[in-house]
Amino acid sequence: MSSQKRVLIVDDSMVMRAMIKDVLTKDGFEVVGQAKNGKEALEQYQQLRPDLVTMDIIMPGEHGTDVVKRLVELDKDARIVVVSGLNQKSLVMQAMDNGAREFLVKPFENKDLLEAARKTAR
Repeated sequence: MSSQKRVLIVDDSMVMRAMIKDVLTKDGFEVVGQAKNGKEALEQYQQLRPDLVTMDIIMPGEHGTDVVKRLVELDKDARIVVVSGLNQKSLVMQAMDNGAREFLVKPFENKDLLEAARKTAR
């Protein structure tokens, strides 16, 4: 049984997904899924049951805040780190209220992403 923490990255930006994947993989996390919107995130979460989700807030379709809420409804133990732009403070607070455990502001430092990921993953 591998002790690698499994991660689902949710972000509509391919560049941002690649960046997050790169940082986490180098630290020994296994990125098992990537989603560009809430619908994909929910589908993949149910299939993959990752140890950690990184969640963008502003995406096409559903807001990340709503996706957080639906993930927590699916799995009360869902571990979610919100990754969002600086000007989205109220949305970040809403995501935290909806069940996210940590948040990071873009652009983030790699060490901050790793710290949040390690702290949050189950």
